[in-house]
Amino acid sequence: MSLWGNDIKPKNLTDAEKKEVFANTKGWVREAGSVLSGNGNTSADPEVLVAIGGLSANMGSANITEIEFITTSFDKSDGGNIDVRVRFNEPVTVTGTPRVSITNGNQGSGTGRGPHLANYLSGSTTNELVFRCTIAAANAATNASDVLVIGANATALNGGTIKDTGEGTVATITNSAGIGTAAGSITVAA
Repeated sequence: MSLWGNDIKPKNLTDAEKKEVFANTKGWVREAGSVLSGNGNTSADPEVLVAIGGLSANMGSANITEIEFITTSFDKSDGGNIDVRVRFNEPVTVTGTPRVSITNGNQGSGTGRGPHLANYLSGSTTNELVFRCTIAAANAATNASDVLVIGANATALNGGTIKDTGEGTVATITNSAGIGTAAGSITVAA
């Protein structure tokens, strides 16, 4: 049996640990600043877990491994930001303003709200990109009880690029329904 699981990351890691592991030129590494490594310094070098020289260059284009909401609740009366994290299996470089589409299920009264577009915010040259959607207080974009989710193929380049940092090739920007569903949902409060 292979050392790698179905998602090719070291299979001895828990699902929580796999979230913070990606490939770079040194091999499989854990993100800098991870609580799991015991080093809270986000400027430190990533911790090498499995040394495989040139791993990221040999893996092909970067792929999305996870999408998750960073924001866990949203109140229509307060408004605010809805942040989404997109993790890749290796570092990527961003130009322009790629975006993630957040679907509004319109469970609250009325119809026709959404999708909401979260624009690229930060993370270029790392394996984690952050996207943000800002909705003003009492905006008609959401109603109480609406459920916000991320579906399949939610990530779009929008005229920008997301390139594999090691190879410089444009990453394939698709995500399966499973990856989007794993992000969970946010139910809008009144």
